[in-house]
Amino acid sequence: MFDPDELDQIREAKAEWEEETLSPTLERFGEREDEFTTDTGGQEVDRLYTPDDIADQNYCEDVGFPGEEPYTRGVYPTMHRGRLWTMRQYAGMGTAAETNERFNYLIENGSSGLSMAFDLPTQKGYDSDAAMAAGEVGKAGVAIDTLRDMEVVFDGIPLDEVSTSMTINAPAGVLLAMYIAIGDKQGVPREQLRGTIQNDILKEYIARNLYIYPPESSMRLITDIFEFCAEETPNFNTISISGYHIREAGSTAAQEIAFTLGDGIEYVQAALDAGLDVDDFAPQLSFFFNAHNNIFEEVAKFRAARRMWAKIMEDRFGAENPKSKQLKFHTQTGGSTLTAQQVENNVVRVGYQALAAVLGGTQSLHTNGKDEALSLPTEQSVRTALRTQQILAHESGAADTIDPLAGSYYVESLTDELEAEAFDILDEVDRRGGMLDAVESQWVQRQIQDVAYERQQEIEDGERIIVGVNEYQVDEEPDADIEDVDEEDEKRQKERLQAVKDERDDEEVEAALAAIKDTARSDANLMPPIVEAVKVYATVGEISNALRDVFGEYRPST
Repeated sequence: MFDPDELDQIREAKAEWEEETLSPTLERFGEREDEFTTDTGGQEVDRLYTPDDIADQNYCEDVGFPGEEPYTRGVYPTMHRGRLWTMRQYAGMGTAAETNERFNYLIENGSSGLSMAFDLPTQKGYDSDAAMAAGEVGKAGVAIDTLRDMEVVFDGIPLDEVSTSMTINAPAGVLLAMYIAIGDKQGVPREQLRGTIQNDILKEYIARNLYIYPPESSMRLITDIFEFCAEETPNFNTISISGYHIREAGSTAAQEIAFTLGDGIEYVQAALDAGLDVDDFAPQLSFFFNAHNNIFEEVAKFRAARRMWAKIMEDRFGAENPKSKQLKFHTQTGGSTLTAQQVENNVVRVGYQALAAVLGGTQSLHTNGKDEALSLPTEQSVRTALRTQQILAHESGAADTIDPLAGSYYVESLTDELEAEAFDILDEVDRRGGMLDAVESQWVQRQIQDVAYERQQEIEDGERIIVGVNEYQVDEEPDADIEDVDEEDEKRQKERLQAVKDERDDEEVEAALAAIKDTARSDANLMPPIVEAVKVYATVGEISNALRDVFGEYRPST
């Protein structure tokens, strides 16, 4: 809190500055725009910020110290001075063997964590030989049909030495079961397995549409995973509550915070309703945010989200364990900000988005390849993306002090603004019955769609400049070196799948699938029978279909 007399002096001095110094310059030269706003949120950006803009802020209560509530300045006492963020490059090539090769390439080049991308059939719970998978096998990620594919992906990669994140949601339990089975085969104790499954189905209904089952059944699967992992894999993050895709769909920064934390609230409540204790599972919750273009807005977003989650977990759910209140998050630079035009510009975009994530205190980071608006990234662009993180870590000084923008009148004011706006949105969500009801009624989706439409209109009307797209274009683009997808990969993947089916014991598979159905009809935890099913080489599609038979499939209202 600032001294009232000092604030009066600042206000008087500012008024004098405006009259004597600013006004003559404005009359002569004006400013570039009539109004300045943040990148997506539309918060007005004032010309100048002073202590008067954060006069009501109490440092100890609102900002505090890293590793202590309200965690505005970070969840760990030393943050990046103690240990750098995990450099977790997202990768998943068409086949398991190609993905293994890319993973080893990343490890050799200094990546400290793996992040696994799956193709669309896998994400929707279809095998590569399913009619629905035709033309999509191995595109946008690796095709995983059985445990055999996962064995190839992690061949020579010791799971007790690497942390793996998997971007998988509807069939998250199946892929987690495969990862556990690989660890069992390697002789790695389950408590040593480290990583994250995304497992965030609500954002699929909101932003990506890669769901399978109705919301209630999907929530049951998530809480079963919470319970199972608390007992079996306590160092594995059971969910990565994702604002990334909400932002990619077009949301504002405040909406990204609010809808992400709203999803988190829904998951915590579902787990409590299932009889779990908040402090048993909440420390394993993690989050996933976007890093967009406006550095200051993004830093303020991360700081506001941490402070909000600490308040929510204590005030709403009575969490007592400090780890239950700590919002730990992974960040990925903004895929939707990358342009197919002048792809070299994307290196710059990714660089300063990564800077925002580091300044905002991220726990792990993926930097996009410059060519991802065109194809899967090449090895060269992946290396450049990873080097971007390494330069930030070792050359920029951004990791040498904790929360370096704290105390900035602008950043602190913007942190407060984003928090207030996000809490207002959460209040509206509560009035609509919570996130599950707000999603099923399509209210959340409409809020995002409205913003996305407005932003696109601004681009088309030239009110929002995208360098190389609607300004500073070039007449002729050089040929880009892009990663090709081998059209024969789909055929070969089907052949590998058939070979596994020919070799396995069909009676064991049928018994395992029947056990999954029986468990789905009961209140028992689904993870143990799923783990047993993947170990006898039941496929992703077979396990997903067994659950479809019991749960049905979700069809959104129009």
